[in-house]
Amino acid sequence: MFNTIMLVFQVVFALLGLYQLFLTCFGWHRKKEDLSHPPQKTFALLVAAHNEEQVVGALIENLLKLKYPRELFDIFVICDNCTDRTVDIVNSYEGVYACVRNNKNQRGKGYAVEWMLKELWKMPKSYDGVAIFDADNLVATDFLQYMNNDLINGHQVIQGYLDTKNPNDSWISSANAINYWFCNRLWQLPRTNLGLANFLGGTGMCFDAKLLQEMGWGATSLVEDLEFTVRCIQRGIYPKFNFEAKVFDEKPITFQASARQRLRWMQGHFDVTRKYMLPLLWQGIKDRSMTKIDAALYVFNAYNYLAGFFIAAIIWGDVLLFGGNNVESVYNLLPFWLSVPYMAYVFIQIPLSMYMAKVPWKLYLRIPTFLLFTLSWWPITVHAFFTQNNKKWSHTQHTRVIRLEDVQSKQL
Repeated sequence: MFNTIMLVFQVVFALLGLYQLFLTCFGWHRKKEDLSHPPQKTFALLVAAHNEEQVVGALIENLLKLKYPRELFDIFVICDNCTDRTVDIVNSYEGVYACVRNNKNQRGKGYAVEWMLKELWKMPKSYDGVAIFDADNLVATDFLQYMNNDLINGHQVIQGYLDTKNPNDSWISSANAINYWFCNRLWQLPRTNLGLANFLGGTGMCFDAKLLQEMGWGATSLVEDLEFTVRCIQRGIYPKFNFEAKVFDEKPITFQASARQRLRWMQGHFDVTRKYMLPLLWQGIKDRSMTKIDAALYVFNAYNYLAGFFIAAIIWGDVLLFGGNNVESVYNLLPFWLSVPYMAYVFIQIPLSMYMAKVPWKLYLRIPTFLLFTLSWWPITVHAFFTQNNKKWSHTQHTRVIRLEDVQSKQL
């Protein structure tokens, strides 16, 4: 009986994995984004900052150099519960607004964004679009040109291309960079090419201002980006991924900092899955909407990681302790001609996505440590599952300044 149950579980999660693997094939082709519309839309650029004195100045200087008419965008830095010099640094830049928020009971980016939007709607000036960044980001100078074009073309929620500004700092930051290149090319782009909904990544996001006013932010979980994505898809609003609009994010360089960040993500992911997955799946089935079904399966990914850990632990435990005689692996049931190409493509996805991202060849040497990084998701996911009711937000410390020129010079 146990073996039968295990086999059923393996088949279910193998099919989910096979579905995602099938989607990646539609990321091999990329159509260049259009830039046919001149600057028309006005933007409020919101920067979420909590004790970011080390990096916020570099981002502000970066945003002030965007290749977009200065009169068409304003910069608002949400100084959220700051106890350092963040406010003073923001105020030192002419025409940049420091919006100070102090609320010790509601901590986290979701609450900060919700508060800022309410303040924004009170202002006499109105905007066509709202773009959200983290204080440690750097933004490609043509970012608003692409957002302007997408808004004019009728898109209401847009996610830019998330890259990493410090891939060479450590094996942890390089692993995050590889993960971004993979997700951009083989998770996000396939959904764009198939007309499915894309998923917000927490920064480099742009929204139609009227949509935000109508539905409110309402996303205050530990993964506010995923929560808002689901709320949009439930309403029939499908976020769009713009491959050309690049934002560079600073990633942790130590395993401890990365594990803490990923634990927060997975705790939030389980929370969102519990609240939204089944209603979204049922809605997709009733509406016969593959977009909503796909989104529900994406939300379910936290449980894919969890199941993957337990299935692997049971199978390998059986192999090591009993010679593999008690638990059947679903992969043993596949014919050789199918299992070999399947496993080969599973492993080739990473170098393939790196090749298509045109990354420096030295970063290919980081693939073995990336695999170790990937395995570390398993214990983090298990811990997150049993602590998913923990809503404590954790802040990632930044200790040095990187400017857009530094990032671009290393890409040449």
